[in-house]
Amino acid sequence: MTAEIDRGAQLAVIQGELWGAAARDWAELQEPMFKPLWTAIMNEMNVGPGITFFDAGCGSGGASVLAAELGTEVYGLDASEELINIARERVPSGDFSVGDLEVLPYRTGVFDLLLASNSLDYVYDPIKALFELRRTCRSTGIVVVTTWGLPEFCDQREIFKAASLTLPSPVSEDAAFAFSGKGVLGALVEQVGLKVCGFREIDCIFDYPDVENFWRAQSSAGPMQAILQTVGEEELKRTLLRAVRPFVMEDSRVRMKNRLSFVMAMRWAN
Repeated sequence: MTAEIDRGAQLAVIQGELWGAAARDWAELQEPMFKPLWTAIMNEMNVGPGITFFDAGCGSGGASVLAAELGTEVYGLDASEELINIARERVPSGDFSVGDLEVLPYRTGVFDLLLASNSLDYVYDPIKALFELRRTCRSTGIVVVTTWGLPEFCDQREIFKAASLTLPSPVSEDAAFAFSGKGVLGALVEQVGLKVCGFREIDCIFDYPDVENFWRAQSSAGPMQAILQTVGEEELKRTLLRAVRPFVMEDSRVRMKNRLSFVMAMRWAN
């Protein structure tokens, strides 16, 4: 058990460094692309005053901003200190911490709504992280977990594929879609004693003013930073700019269609 805890903590430190490397570009250029997803979740859950909201893997606080604007009491946790600092700037009333999703620093049963927005991909043990979300969820609360939609509905797949092929030992471009298959995410949350009470898919358009903006936004993500450290900026940038050509419009904007999904789950066992 101790060894597993250590590996989880070590991975959290690594992820924190990767996601913090270009934190401002992520916050300003890439994270906002997910706003339609978060807006749909807030609407679906009727988020408003009196709700205690926890943003698990909050990044620079994109979802937390929306929750705070709706009057919720906001908490957030992320592995990157740089991203947490930006979240604090954006939501001064929020309570944000640097930490590991597998070991949450909160009492049992304190949150009404918990959101893990594509963050389970970056923990050592997703089941352990889900157990922690369930533990800190009130008996009447809801846990929402998001992931990419099916690969065939995500233009981002082509970018993942191109980036992977620059590595000495390429990984499958579908690795980012590990939880995307039909019923996969629902089955995952039910392993920890949560009961799925809803599922939705949301289209998010990734719209960049030009290819340079696309490059800065995409390369700011943690996985891209890891690849950068291996192959160098010149090779990765050349590769991604080639991969994005089919999505460049006549006015030089880059427009990529992506689908994301989320499950809503409630506690049903002690």
